[in-house]
Amino acid sequence: MSALAHRPLGGRILTKPVFILGFFVLLGAYFIARRFIFGLGDVSHMSNGYPLGVWVAIDVVVGTAFGCGGYAMALLIYIFNRNTYHPLMRPALLGGVFGYTLAGLAVMIDLGRYWNAFNLLMPWYAQLNSVIFEVALCVMAYTTVLWIEFWPVFLERMPPAFKQRFNLEKFQAFLKRYMFVFIGLGVLLPTMHQSSLGSVLLVMGSKLSPLWYTAWLPLLFLISALTMGYSVVLLESTLVSRAFRLPSESALLTPLSRIVAGLLALFLLIRFGALLAGGHLNLVFAGDRLSSLFLIETALFLAPLFILASPGGRGSQRWRFLAAVSLLAGGSLYRINAYLMAVDPGNGWVYFPSAPELMITVGVVCLEIMLYLFFIKTLPILHGSANQSHGRLL
Repeated sequence: MSALAHRPLGGRILTKPVFILGFFVLLGAYFIARRFIFGLGDVSHMSNGYPLGVWVAIDVVVGTAFGCGGYAMALLIYIFNRNTYHPLMRPALLGGVFGYTLAGLAVMIDLGRYWNAFNLLMPWYAQLNSVIFEVALCVMAYTTVLWIEFWPVFLERMPPAFKQRFNLEKFQAFLKRYMFVFIGLGVLLPTMHQSSLGSVLLVMGSKLSPLWYTAWLPLLFLISALTMGYSVVLLESTLVSRAFRLPSESALLTPLSRIVAGLLALFLLIRFGALLAGGHLNLVFAGDRLSSLFLIETALFLAPLFILASPGGRGSQRWRFLAAVSLLAGGSLYRINAYLMAVDPGNGWVYFPSAPELMITVGVVCLEIMLYLFFIKTLPILHGSANQSHGRLL
């Protein structure tokens, strides 16, 4: 494991896709500035009935699930001792760093009285009976842990003279010696807050449709986070290898796909079992808006299950890619539905995101993609000789 070599991908930084992404980042930054200058009402359609809008539902609830690639791979490599997957660890960790950091940015944009955010760290303001308080602390702690886990990448890139001048060699030795502590926290903390994202919905009671409401929500959210994390690894590896004409990592991705299929089957079994046990299975075919959303979700989950469960499907790069896209779409829709679409707060409250709200979310996503491209080109993220590019550079 220690002998695994990583090198920067190299290539031009300022390319046409980067300029396109940068335009949307600047557009999102403009609306973020308006939000902080003129308040939430200037850019958002959130209300007392719908206090959680797309910034939470997409940027946080979905975004952190997309950022669970590092968590999912750490669980597989360090807990279940599957070291053969270690070449996939750093790209997955990088996705986690950006997924959680930018989710934190979205929370700061979403907070009404954002200047009081530091109160979260004050013991006398602690709400020990609040699930959201636990989620906030865990996400904050895990984001810190992710950056600490990622620090060896920066240290490897620094010239020896620079590290010696600022005495960073001791810090590097410290990280190497005690990294197991941060890896342990990096497995514990997402397990806690991803399941707690499901627990948050339990307090909604009858406001959440029975098609989504179940006592098994914490477990369902945890399993969905793992499946989405592994799917991000499949998607990222395929996109990078195709975009930069790198050798395929099918030898690792094919057995990983079998793990994804198993988790997905478990998710569907628990979900339909909960519906059957609660006597709500008939709602699946009610023919209304919610049943249609449920059936779309289910189709998006079943398609990758059949693909990845078959040897031909998981062994094909194209089919793996399509399965990952479908699973991520299904997981995203599941979480958006549970937090927004399937919620009825009563009293005639309605919610549809404003254009500025959506543009801020688009800007955050584009910023993540830009930073990802910049990091893999300038830092030792990709492993071995696989990062010798012979094609176009994004």
